[in-house]
Amino acid sequence: MFSSKEKAAIGQVMCFLREWDQGNKAVRARMLSDFLTKNTGKTFHELELEFAQVASLFLARLTAWMRLTYMFGTCLNLQLRALGVFLSASSTHHYLMEFLGMGGVLTLLETLGQENLKDEDKTEALRLLQIIADAGPKYKELICESYGVKAIAECLAKSQAEGTQETAATLLESLAHGNSKYQNQVYKGLIALMTCTSPRAQKLVLQTLRIVQPILKTALHNIVDPLLCLLRSLHLEVQYEATELIKELMRYEVKSTLLRGLVALLKPSQEGLSKHKIQEDPGMEKMLHPVFLQQAAAARTIRILTQSSEEISKDLLSLGVIHHLMYAMGNQEHPDAQRQASLALEHFVRMYPVVEERVRRAMGTTLFQSFMNNAECLHLNMDEIQAYVLLSNNTSVTYVLEEQYSDP
Repeated sequence: MFSSKEKAAIGQVMCFLREWDQGNKAVRARMLSDFLTKNTGKTFHELELEFAQVASLFLARLTAWMRLTYMFGTCLNLQLRALGVFLSASSTHHYLMEFLGMGGVLTLLETLGQENLKDEDKTEALRLLQIIADAGPKYKELICESYGVKAIAECLAKSQAEGTQETAATLLESLAHGNSKYQNQVYKGLIALMTCTSPRAQKLVLQTLRIVQPILKTALHNIVDPLLCLLRSLHLEVQYEATELIKELMRYEVKSTLLRGLVALLKPSQEGLSKHKIQEDPGMEKMLHPVFLQQAAAARTIRILTQSSEEISKDLLSLGVIHHLMYAMGNQEHPDAQRQASLALEHFVRMYPVVEERVRRAMGTTLFQSFMNNAECLHLNMDEIQAYVLLSNNTSVTYVLEEQYSDP
């Protein structure tokens, strides 16, 4: 038998549910606002006490209303935040299981794909998916089985809001941890995202890949081309993150492919120059060709890599990097490409006597002396004849350790 106090509590809940069932959109919006004010942060047991042990009846109504109206955005933010009160309630997964049983995951994922919805609503949906993912591996698998990786990735690529993009990237990273069955799917999704057009999204994807990469312990070769393409970004933060990921990938099987690609970028082909349109800006007649931006970024990345590893330096020498660096130094289309290539070449010259001798022969005494005095500013004082000497060089140094101690 129920006590009089319990009967009163049950009566209040029944009145609440009746008001919900009979209420219009305005009434339900007010009820949700009141619910959030009174119950945000409560535990499972506190919510059950508040709803006389039948809180699930309200959760079912709330979920059903959202499934019927999410496409129109009807009170969606309030609905999602109210659901968050249930899903984040500690002590048990009881509410979570009920929500999933009513198709909650699919509804949240479909919400992400609605173009007419606000970014703030999509951010709330992503937060709920994060709560679900944090509940354990089987819940991460459920999200992935529901084509969640694709939905979350598309949301990250298309969103214009930083908060939404960051929340989506965090969720993708979470889905890669402790989810051996689908971590490769997440990895492939991140690689595909590198071709999106949002610089902010590109930066987040590269940062996430650096975290996810060690989890897989292997690298796919299709990561190489889109990664190298990001070196032509107009945004320095994207170029920086691309270089950091390249550094991470030096420990994997794509190392040689990446190094060959970097060396090739130092000497752009005519096909590459004609393939990519010159970046235009209303306030400028013409900006640098993306290929030349990529050339400078490749030279800078090579310099960073060689400073961190002698083994990589040797690999680059075997790939003909000296000839390509000297070519980039002569490219007067982009002063920063000249500067970066000059600094990279300086490292090889000072590290390997055999390289120093061959570069001296190719440059000639006067140009070489200027190079050694101030490699960073060499391009500022270079004339057209000296530039031509660098562009037409055929210097070849296939590194062999003994060459350091023998006559060239």
